[in-house]
Amino acid sequence: MQFGCFTQARLFQPSGTKNGRPNLKQAMRATSAVHRRCGGRAACFLYICLRQFFAVDINQLIQVIAAGALPVLFAITVHEAAHGYAARHFGDHTAAMMGRLTLNPLKHIDLFGTVLMPLLLYFATSGAFVFGYARPVPVIARNLRNPKTDMAWVALAGPASNFVMALLWAAMLLGLRAGSVMEPFLVLMAQIGMTTNVALLALNLFPLPPLDGGRVLAGALPPQAALTLARVEPFGFFIVMGLILMDVLDWLWMRPIMGATYWLIEMLLSPFFR
Repeated sequence: MQFGCFTQARLFQPSGTKNGRPNLKQAMRATSAVHRRCGGRAACFLYICLRQFFAVDINQLIQVIAAGALPVLFAITVHEAAHGYAARHFGDHTAAMMGRLTLNPLKHIDLFGTVLMPLLLYFATSGAFVFGYARPVPVIARNLRNPKTDMAWVALAGPASNFVMALLWAAMLLGLRAGSVMEPFLVLMAQIGMTTNVALLALNLFPLPPLDGGRVLAGALPPQAALTLARVEPFGFFIVMGLILMDVLDWLWMRPIMGATYWLIEMLLSPFFR
């Protein structure tokens, strides 16, 4: 399941510099502010979407879509491919046989979940909240050498790939500032790339199946408790959507995890950008 949450808040204002170099702490706080503007405000009713469509600045919309297309597709594609590569490493070749070990986004996107739902939510919330999902990579647990623990590692590979991508986009943002390259399109692209990947990481680590965090938790629990958790999976998507709509997931999980991720990225990049 994939999730993206971004707005058009700008990072790295001119005041965010120190001796001609990017002020990392201020830049990271600005990035965290992007998430604070993304709540669980999601309404999918068609009349709201149509009403909001006519209120959207079309030029602004085109700019966001153009800047966000590449990082969002990369976030989705690499996340799913990471699951497949991890599964192959631990003994399950199902994804490889089905042609899912690829960075071709067409193999991973779902027409409704990856395209239509995010667009509808963009219009419904005036760009404040975007939610979507991709086609899950098939993994057959019994083919893994150690199904219980290996499945947890396979699940963890997706969020781990998002962390690496968020780190790279953050480095790009700071690199642009360090080189005094303030091209708005590139800054917006890197901002969306970083925020989307951090949001993907946070949501997918939520410990409820079918999200990746639920698989990781199942691998850490005793067998009987893991079996009980697995019974929740058919209802997991609806539970998560309900928590998002009630703003519970945002306050109790997304904000703390995203904040901790931004902090970790800051710690890793601070030796290079002060």
